[in-house]
Amino acid sequence: MSAKKKSDFLTYKNKPLVRNGNTLYYGNMSDPFVIMFQIISTKKVNDMEIADKVSIQLLNTDPNADPRDSIVKRSEKNGLYAAMDIGSIWLERALESK
Repeated sequence: MSAKKKSDFLTYKNKPLVRNGNTLYYGNMSDPFVIMFQIISTKKVNDMEIADKVSIQLLNTDPNADPRDSIVKRSEKNGLYAAMDIGSIWLERALESK
């Protein structure tokens, strides 16, 4: 029997997804880039609050980088699914180019 390593984080497309309030971080902080999602507004659907407007930012994780250059790309999408879809594409492309 082989023991599987239990992850402490949720994953999406094999990368960690960590939530802190209305902010989600997607990717490994040890990688050159991560995605930050900020839920700007929510709406009620069948007694559940779901993300309505979501800000997406591709962030450079280099601690020596100029803070003004840490945001590589940004956009805003309607719904978390659309935001995560574009965010995962941005992150894959950014990591491939490094």
